[in-house]
Amino acid sequence: MNKIYIVDGARTPFLKARAEPGPFSASDLAVAAGRPVLARQPFAASALDEVIVGCVIPAANEANIARLIALRLGCGKSVPAFTVQRNCASGLQAIATAAEHIALGRAQLVLAGGTEAMSHAPIQWNAAMSRWLGRLMRARNPLDRARALARFRPALLKPVYALLLGLTDPLVNLSMGQTAEILAHRFGISREAQDVYALQSHRRLAAAFDAGHLRAEIETLYGTDGHFYDEDTGLRRDTDLEQLAQLRPVFDRKYGVVTSGNSSQVTDGAAMLLLAAEEAVQRYELPVLGEWLDHEWAGVDPSQMGLGPVHAVAKLLVRQQLKMRDLRQMELNEAFAAQVLACQAAWDSAEYSRAELGLDTPLGAMDPERLNPEGGAISNGHPVGASGARLALHLLHALRRQGGGLGVATLCIGGGQGGAMLLKVEGDNK
Repeated sequence: MNKIYIVDGARTPFLKARAEPGPFSASDLAVAAGRPVLARQPFAASALDEVIVGCVIPAANEANIARLIALRLGCGKSVPAFTVQRNCASGLQAIATAAEHIALGRAQLVLAGGTEAMSHAPIQWNAAMSRWLGRLMRARNPLDRARALARFRPALLKPVYALLLGLTDPLVNLSMGQTAEILAHRFGISREAQDVYALQSHRRLAAAFDAGHLRAEIETLYGTDGHFYDEDTGLRRDTDLEQLAQLRPVFDRKYGVVTSGNSSQVTDGAAMLLLAAEEAVQRYELPVLGEWLDHEWAGVDPSQMGLGPVHAVAKLLVRQQLKMRDLRQMELNEAFAAQVLACQAAWDSAEYSRAELGLDTPLGAMDPERLNPEGGAISNGHPVGASGARLALHLLHALRRQGGGLGVATLCIGGGQGGAMLLKVEGDNK
């Protein structure tokens, strides 16, 4: 199998969604992340073999958004491109697919990543309104049109928010936040523990920005209105436990413990990475950021979708004959504080390991100091199509700063799945 290297990458600042569509479309964001990556290379964009992009909610005028992005990046008409969708892991899926194509010798250079403009999620007519409009359009004469118009009721104008539908599993009829409540109850995770974790995420991200650790991976965004963005706008430097404690539960208002403060944020953002075969690295004398080693997917009960990383990481480490202690860092997407803490509890549980993972001994929880040490989605946001790519990109840069080693990027996936990717940066691996 051919070796697969990640030679470069970049992401945009993640922009928290406000009360209206953000200033950038999903393709705008991906182009802003991909353009500087390609500009740094010694080959033309047309030398790419493929462009693969993860995106969950592309706009109506961004069908097969990967192709649109490739053309906007100047790759030319001959470079094929396609879009992948695995909910929250779409960006990770794009990288995984690129790695598989290179491993099989089908490609030498692939630009892969993810993008999402969640603030642009469509607001739709409900089914009753659609039926009424259909009857009106089928009316053949003034009398039929008058009859159709007479059937109009103000209730028909009730909108359908696509984002809310997308964040709800239709089989178990639970929102992602409600599945986090289930995990909090199952593992006895208190509201205070979740708020403490959320505060830690903001503090860690703030410290990473202040130390300049994110400069290597973030490209400044420039809006047409003269504004620019060079930091994740969801970061709350001024938050504290008192403020977090004042927030009311969102998904179970009477008994719940999951709030907007200890959950990930609805966000716009993109991350793009350049993957290369060993032959391409040698031909173009490319610098190597890190190496892809393996990835794994797992399925779980959709009502407890947050446990997906537990299963994906377990399968990955067992196959690679690794232990948690062999990882220098893990990037576990912070969909919810309850979900991260539940994964830690499950990895550490002998009962869960035997009953659910089929392991005689538990993997053990990841060292908290090596788990998301620069914060995560609670503080920087979760643009669902892009998050997996961000995790991989950030992990590579973090490992490089630390002198190398092994790391895992992992996240839960709406619908009851988990994804995990094993990456390596050459160094002392301590």
